[in-house]
Amino acid sequence: MKRVLIANRGEIAVRVGRACRAMGLETVAVCSEADAGALHVREADQAVCVGPAAAIESYLLPDAILAAARDTGADAIHPGYGFLSENAGFARAVLDAGLLWVGPPPDAIAAMGSKIESRARMAAAGVPVVPGVDALPDDPDARAEAAAQLGYPVLVKASAGGGGKGMRGVAGPEELEAAVAGARREAGAAFADATVYLEKLLLRPRHVEIQVLADAHGAVLHLLERECSIQRRHQKVIEECPSPALDPALRERMGQAAVAAARAVGYVGAGTVEFMLDERGSFYFLEMNTRLQVEHPVTEEVVGIDLVAAQLRVAMGQPLPWTQQDIAPRGHAIEVRLYAEDPAREFLPATGTLLRYRPPTGPGLRHDGGVAEGDVVSPHYDPMLAKLIAVGETRDAARGRMLDALARFEVHGVTTNLGFLHALVAHPAFAAGDTHTGFIDEHFPEASRTAEAPDQDALIAIAVAELFGGGSARATTAGGGRGDTASPWHTLGAWRGTP
Repeated sequence: MKRVLIANRGEIAVRVGRACRAMGLETVAVCSEADAGALHVREADQAVCVGPAAAIESYLLPDAILAAARDTGADAIHPGYGFLSENAGFARAVLDAGLLWVGPPPDAIAAMGSKIESRARMAAAGVPVVPGVDALPDDPDARAEAAAQLGYPVLVKASAGGGGKGMRGVAGPEELEAAVAGARREAGAAFADATVYLEKLLLRPRHVEIQVLADAHGAVLHLLERECSIQRRHQKVIEECPSPALDPALRERMGQAAVAAARAVGYVGAGTVEFMLDERGSFYFLEMNTRLQVEHPVTEEVVGIDLVAAQLRVAMGQPLPWTQQDIAPRGHAIEVRLYAEDPAREFLPATGTLLRYRPPTGPGLRHDGGVAEGDVVSPHYDPMLAKLIAVGETRDAARGRMLDALARFEVHGVTTNLGFLHALVAHPAFAAGDTHTGFIDEHFPEASRTAEAPDQDALIAIAVAELFGGGSARATTAGGGRGDTASPWHTLGAWRGTP
């Protein structure tokens, strides 16, 4: 492996690129026309435009990605997360092209890509699964009877995909048909597969996932757990490692269940087995993400393993250098996701120019971002801007460091969830570790949510400082090299709608 094409964009493309360069590997970025000047492009050794702004016409085109690899002499492809990362057909095409695939075997992706199939495989492997109805009847009366036997509340879920899409909670029989129809529409649009099934809706569960790492020589390890219970629209907002809910005995049981799940599908590489944990301490298989997770940094900080570097080495055929006994928690890590969105308006995505973007620095802080000051936040992609990770010897220490860091994080020009993140971390229930998947709805009804809206006085002050003081804001340019900069007020063109 000498040159890696990163088939993604934003924060994860930047993260993978930096890991590659630390290992002496060259990087190739792909981008849409809208991302021609993006940070992941500026930092890459080479870049190839693969199509227009719409992801379905660029980042989701396997043929365009493979052509970019061929034209640049790349010998490996890392898919990041999202886009084509869990597309078994794309993984097979990469291997058929004679390239290294930095991910699990295509058959493992396919096996876990269908939640219905994966539930059956996990049950056969002895991994506990949430009670459900996998073969949803076509007849509405039969569906109603199946849901009644399962017992309300129930959850309608898409068999393909993830990220909260194609999911509907159902409190009673009168809501069932609308929920099934809505979930099918959303699943069909998002994943080209409208298959849905029913699952028992657990009340006040925690979302706890286990990081696994496997090589091609038969070794499978679990790298502890992550607590991911604080979510909006079934998408994670805050993650931490380790979970405040697990004791050593429960951690070992869940870890061994995750290892069994990975072995059941012949898994190789980094993956995550997700569980729901109820108030009695019983856990149930939810799904397996056959890729790197957004929240992987908290695991890295606690166990001291670079997961991207491990993925690359496994793809090269190297054995894992650790045993399960080598894996132990050291301290505590908390991650928050900074989104360009308005929490007070149902988390509506926001767009604009980052006139000021100054992440906090200091001991125990890590910023994994996909943007820089002066960049334009477009409406075409996921609104996550960055992840901020705080590490401490204890959970309280990590939480205190996170509160201080969020208070010092400067973002102007785009509405974000920065203030809302501070309120979440500061909440007494979070401080006590009393979290569950309904945490936001319970403690932060929509009327109480806050957002970091653009401050007009602050923007004027920034403009004056830049115009008369020679500021250092980074502009979004079309350059392809590392660290390209230009006048910060190059961004005014983008602000006014000019490319």
